Amino acid sequence: MANADQVYLAVDLGAESGRVVAGRFDGVRMVLEEVHRFPNGPVNVRGTLHWDVLRLWSDIQAGLAKAGDRYGQQVAGIGLDTWGVDFGLLSADGALLGNPYHYRDSRTDGVMEAAFERVPREEVFARTGIQFMQFNSLFQLFAMVEAGSPMLDVAQTFLNMPDLLNFWLTGRKVSEFTIATTTQCYDPRAGDWAYALIEALGIPTAIFGEIVPPGTVLGPLLSSVASETGLGAVPVIAPATHDTGSAVAAVPMDPEDAIYLSSGTWSLMGVESKTPIINDDMLRWNLTNEGGVGGTFRILKNIMGLWLVQECRREWQRAGEDHGYGEMVDMAAAAPAFGPLIWPGDDSFLAPGDMTVRMAAFCERTGQAPPTTKGAFLRCALESLALEYRWVAGCLDELTGKHLGTIHIIGGGAQNRLLNQLAADATGRTVVTGPIEATALGNVLVQAMALGHIGSVAEGREVIKASFDLETYEPQDTAAWDEAYARYVKLRV
Repeated sequence: MANADQVYLAVDLGAESGRVVAGRFDGVRMVLEEVHRFPNGPVNVRGTLHWDVLRLWSDIQAGLAKAGDRYGQQVAGIGLDTWGVDFGLLSADGALLGNPYHYRDSRTDGVMEAAFERVPREEVFARTGIQFMQFNSLFQLFAMVEAGSPMLDVAQTFLNMPDLLNFWLTGRKVSEFTIATTTQCYDPRAGDWAYALIEALGIPTAIFGEIVPPGTVLGPLLSSVASETGLGAVPVIAPATHDTGSAVAAVPMDPEDAIYLSSGTWSLMGVESKTPIINDDMLRWNLTNEGGVGGTFRILKNIMGLWLVQECRREWQRAGEDHGYGEMVDMAAAAPAFGPLIWPGDDSFLAPGDMTVRMAAFCERTGQAPPTTKGAFLRCALESLALEYRWVAGCLDELTGKHLGTIHIIGGGAQNRLLNQLAADATGRTVVTGPIEATALGNVLVQAMALGHIGSVAEGREVIKASFDLETYEPQDTAAWDEAYARYVKLRV
């Protein structure tokens, strides 16, 4: 039974911001308290995008110090999660070799095609079961091979972002399972790194080390970090260190009959499976097998998500017009329905900057009149996302052999009530939203499981269901979406 005085600290780093959150579990309900929030984003250095990892590390320590001041000896554990695919390389003495690259950096443009000249696309998928995206760790590393990067000559250790930060917290160099699976360097059938594939692409295999499951106690805080934060020798526990892995663990769903959709900068939409699914349909639809908690796999599609809306907002901010997200939802709701559509997965939408220009160009390229108002651009983005959800839901039905009638939307995007209703209408399925803070909750849940305070993911999901209000959206006017969907599928490539 959990002690109501115990606190679990979740360090959650997303593509736009990071935060340190305190989670309390009294044996019945969970409560979250935000301790520290800080911005995150790409830093452009001579035309190359990086993460400002040292500033992130400074903010993590500042957040832990605030938690130490607030909770002291109540802190039972610390767990850290981040986005996927990006990484750091360490020298033999553990020094970081260069600033980690940002996944939206252009150095991987065209690199997949070059990789497929060495190893066919079908063989890469057969070995890894991972959706093809040019920024996957495999292709970032191959871009370094193609560029003759001297870092690969001296690197001794490859660590994804959460593994790197956990190394700085504890001194332990390991790769956690859920984040390792995002790299496209992992073989889910073998349960280990895809060494033959890695070697065939000229990437040094020796840099890949031990893989540990979520829930592993990595060790106590290093004395230097404990001293800096005032927390003492608190155990650091690897949750699902991939933020989506943590978020899915917190979805209050029946995994046998539901689709999850983690809605934020990316929309991660899929189902939970006890085994990986690697077949021709998965390859044709470009779906992926990412690791989950309890040895499960997340069969899902990475969708460009609310990045489209976020970049519109930044574009307008640069022009001196600052619109809040609530105002932008109202603008989209007021715009006419079923106007021009885009395919969110088009490569032209990947990089930062001038999103409306690229959306207009896509419309013109596909024979559509572009949007002419801010509301119309936003409506175009949201309706297109809802139609992509419909397409993915159909693929998941075929994979599972049943109609999955409920979509659970979690994460910050669950606050977008317009998109939630559009998703219900477009897919013809019931949408249940919440919790918003799913990633932090999943992080805390796995810590509580590791310390014996919660018995299983299923038990934890019941706790979350009892702790947070959920909202239901039923589909309306679904027939009106059929024509839009017919137009939409012609835009997908």
